[in-house]
Amino acid sequence: MNRLQDLYWPPIALALAGALVLVLSGTEPFLVIAVLVAWIGSLWLRRRQAKIEPRAADSGVLSNRMMIDLIEPFGLPILMLDKDRIAGANAAAREALGQHVVGQDARVALRHPEAIALLETPSGTVMVKGLTAPRSIWQVSRVPIDARFSLIELVNRTAEADISRAHTDFVANASHELRTPLASIIGYIETLSDPDAKVDKATSKRFHLIVLREARRLQTLVEDLMALSRIEAEKHDPPRNPIDLAMLASGIALEIAESTSNDSDGAHRVIYAGVEEGLTVAGDRQQLDQLVRNLVDNALKYGDPVKPVVVGVAHEGNEAVLTVRNEGEGIAPEHLPHLTRRFYRTDPGRSRAAGGTGLGLAIVKHIVERHRGRFDITSKLGVGTTVTARFKLTATPALPLAQAAG
Repeated sequence: MNRLQDLYWPPIALALAGALVLVLSGTEPFLVIAVLVAWIGSLWLRRRQAKIEPRAADSGVLSNRMMIDLIEPFGLPILMLDKDRIAGANAAAREALGQHVVGQDARVALRHPEAIALLETPSGTVMVKGLTAPRSIWQVSRVPIDARFSLIELVNRTAEADISRAHTDFVANASHELRTPLASIIGYIETLSDPDAKVDKATSKRFHLIVLREARRLQTLVEDLMALSRIEAEKHDPPRNPIDLAMLASGIALEIAESTSNDSDGAHRVIYAGVEEGLTVAGDRQQLDQLVRNLVDNALKYGDPVKPVVVGVAHEGNEAVLTVRNEGEGIAPEHLPHLTRRFYRTDPGRSRAAGGTGLGLAIVKHIVERHRGRFDITSKLGVGTTVTARFKLTATPALPLAQAAG
């Protein structure tokens, strides 16, 4: 307002001066001069007003530009709307929706009935499915700035939904896996305890053996679930004890070889072929022990029963590389990406018959991840399968086994 007064006073002063000359002189020449001065003043006033209006408009454009610059650094996708048009989008929004969204009608960019309904209200929040991908889920919120401008905030809820779905699937699968042996145990015990069943001694013995087998299977499943839960709880805390992976793996291989030896020809089902010691990694001995045993156990169950399982630890660059290889049917390529999923089985009937819980490779994967290593499975049908786990070497001397176990 003060600036406008500063601009108006020169022409007003000139007009007043002309009027004063007119009053004092009362003569025709002075009247002409007075009119001329007033006319020049009015022209100048119009010129100044024409300059003020563009400046006011420029000021509004600058404010919009400043608002767009303010939303640019935000990590969440944010759109600035000028009524229904997208006047600006930060980098996160351009990455999620595409570079072309700036200048588009927001209804075209968001293209979802619930999001479009949100644009017809002053403010609110809706959940939109399929905004950026078929399975994506976004929380879309609108916040008004004034009668003309508003902000749209996008929050990606896809990961949360996936985690929730994974937890639901895990509980359902775990419940199914637990229910199967429980139903078997209950059924056989009810038969044995029924006085009218008239079960003979041989049948009773067979039923007792089945109950014992199913109870042990149930115990193994519970132990695996507990182990998986502990490993997941510790996944953000990398282990730091120096462990000689070669010595650990060779010892376990020898132990399993002796317990699975073929007495008829003296052949061992497990062979160790690698360095004996000197490859130290930062690890948790109990978990690395479990990792090796799970891999060897899997290789024995699903490999050729007359062909050996070969365990090895080698030095490659700055890594210790553990491999477990069997010969046999192999695994079809379509199954390989899913083998580390909980309860995933290529052949459910064969797996249960072999005593598998469907959690062995899931446990291995989580142990490798906790040790900041890498895990890979390769297989060829009719030839066999090789599982590889890679861990970074450490210069810290390995602890004695008894101390590392403690």
